[in-house]
Amino acid sequence: MEFGKLAAKVESYLQTDQISDLRRAYSFAKSAHEGQRRVSGEEFFEHPYQTANELASLQADGPTLIAALLHDVVEDSDTSIEVLELEFGEEVAGLVDGVTKLERVQPDSASQASVSRNDEQLHVESLRKMFVAMARDIRVVLIKLSDRLHNMRTLDFLDFEDRKRIAQETLDIYAPLAHRLGMWQLKWQLEDLAFRYIQPREYKRVSDLVDTKRQERERYITQVTHDLRQAFLKAGISADVSGRPKHLYSIHGKIVRYEQEGRRFADIYDLFALRVIVEDVQECYHALGVAHSLWRPLPGQFDDYIASPRENGYRSLHTTVQAVGNKPVEIQVRTPEMHQFAEYGVAAHWQYKEGEALDDEFEQRITWLRQLLDWQRDVTGAEEFMESVRSDVLPDQVFVYTPKGDIKEMPADSTPLDFAFAVHTELGYQCSGAKVNGKLVTFSTILQNGDTVEILTSRKVKGPSLDWLNPNLGYVRTANGRSKIRSWFRKQAREENLQTGRRIFERESKRLGIELDADGISKIFEYKSIDDLYSDIGTGALGIHQIAKTLLPETEPSPPVVTEKVKETNAEVRILGLDNMETRLAGCCNPIFGENIIGYITRGRGVTIHRTECAGVVNEDEPERLVPADWSDTPQMLPVEISVEAWDRLGLLRDLTTVVSAEKVNISTVSDRHRPDGSVTISLTLHVANLNQLSLMFSRLEEVRGVRSAARIGSGTTSS
Repeated sequence: MEFGKLAAKVESYLQTDQISDLRRAYSFAKSAHEGQRRVSGEEFFEHPYQTANELASLQADGPTLIAALLHDVVEDSDTSIEVLELEFGEEVAGLVDGVTKLERVQPDSASQASVSRNDEQLHVESLRKMFVAMARDIRVVLIKLSDRLHNMRTLDFLDFEDRKRIAQETLDIYAPLAHRLGMWQLKWQLEDLAFRYIQPREYKRVSDLVDTKRQERERYITQVTHDLRQAFLKAGISADVSGRPKHLYSIHGKIVRYEQEGRRFADIYDLFALRVIVEDVQECYHALGVAHSLWRPLPGQFDDYIASPRENGYRSLHTTVQAVGNKPVEIQVRTPEMHQFAEYGVAAHWQYKEGEALDDEFEQRITWLRQLLDWQRDVTGAEEFMESVRSDVLPDQVFVYTPKGDIKEMPADSTPLDFAFAVHTELGYQCSGAKVNGKLVTFSTILQNGDTVEILTSRKVKGPSLDWLNPNLGYVRTANGRSKIRSWFRKQAREENLQTGRRIFERESKRLGIELDADGISKIFEYKSIDDLYSDIGTGALGIHQIAKTLLPETEPSPPVVTEKVKETNAEVRILGLDNMETRLAGCCNPIFGENIIGYITRGRGVTIHRTECAGVVNEDEPERLVPADWSDTPQMLPVEISVEAWDRLGLLRDLTTVVSAEKVNISTVSDRHRPDGSVTISLTLHVANLNQLSLMFSRLEEVRGVRSAARIGSGTTSS
């Protein structure tokens, strides 16, 4: 941790006075962290030093490097932001504040669960704070990504749960963020490190597979590299040609896709990409022509990211050719400047400040980032804001067109309704239908690159439908769209929302066979009253599926009815305190995965599994026979009887069974009862894995023409 090593990296591009300020920050941070140790036992200052060292490799500017050295002093010493501002100026203090987590709330007296909940809320608030600061100054995220990279490199010293949690967050947020910013060097390192901790066995398997024929592949890439260099020499092109191995997480994704297609790892030849760097754009196209003359290009495998750059600013020519031995090889052609941006993304901005035009281009490239400031004003809480980031900012993007030919950048998997709300909030509210490429489509249609989307409106439409917020229907997939819809409902009359929420609450409780305690639920979700709970359900801010998912694993058990009517099952059930006990599911209540269960020890036939409350429960005379039980981590397909009320028509049963089959749910029994008024009750026994799948099944069945309602049949109810 000598300053001289850091100075040697920056002396080629920083001014003398900037290096002097950097030295002062180095001494200040080292003193502030004096005596502190990391979990690994090393000096704490090693972490901010390595964070700054990584940024120096990216040639970050002086204030960024100074802020990197100081980024932990506010959190981990008695130094304040005000002191940093006095010592190093407002710019540096602002950057440090942007990456500083919010202070931990220490409740005077609270349960461990509430402490954990507070910690989680605090973490989400800190992420929100970072993203908003990042939208104001992009350098905040450069520091945070470098900080996360060094933390990932030293993750071995944490316990298993912390390693997995941090690695998953890295894969979900920080690696996609690096990709969105075009920072490939950071992206692949973060992905590989996270992959190692999230799926250690698969990581080792992929590593071993790659090593198996490494020498053979390296000989091959040396040969094709030599052949391509010779072709360029003959054509008078000065080019730097090299082979770049693909990183492990990328190979893992390719292996998964190949296995789904019934192909083997041995079939994967493009584990390397040939990178060709030439002098200018004209030479890029010339080099591409030479490569295509040498080897036959594969149809449909050419992409011109120079004429049409990716959303993160990436530019190159990509082609895949049938090279030596008829093996496919990917070739990427770019200029030195394109290469710098491909490797370091927005970090390269500071290396190429050569004029106003480039600055304008840079601003356009991060327009999506500025949208965070708009969302900050629109959303009501940190969790909703982070939902926007995860669904609308970090995923891959698609480009679609308005009828006038304007391009609109949308998150992948967006729908026509998402598009409508992205164009204008009122357009979304008035939407009555949509056309994609001139054809009428459903609201759940997924938009593809190049689609032209036309939104149909009607003056009679009085706003969005609550169905638009139903995740099972897939009408709206972006957080921006959901936020606009929720905002509309929040503005409606409170009494109407209360009545709607109460109806939904009672309907879902009845059809799922779950008796929900509204008062208890409102307290668990920290509502001030039951009316506030109903209001949020009525506006779509809180879904019944969220309530069920949160409460079902945590309800207090009640004694079950002992019954002789049982069904054999292969369901994985754990009898707490007893090993290798035969288990059966009670036919009186048909418990399914996710519901609270309890075991009853029978005489000579193992343990019968009941829902924790059956309708026939009175008092158990022998409570010593009751044993705690729980489901294993792997859900099994379990039988549930449901009833569908509908108006009879030709083809009704066929349509119902088609819907069930489309959701990959099996039907074991079907019966119907017709009435003189033309209605019919159809009873089905479905095999489902959990309550979420059952809830989705009800939503799909109620979309069938003529169906009035669908609900669960059962003599028992679960109380939550």
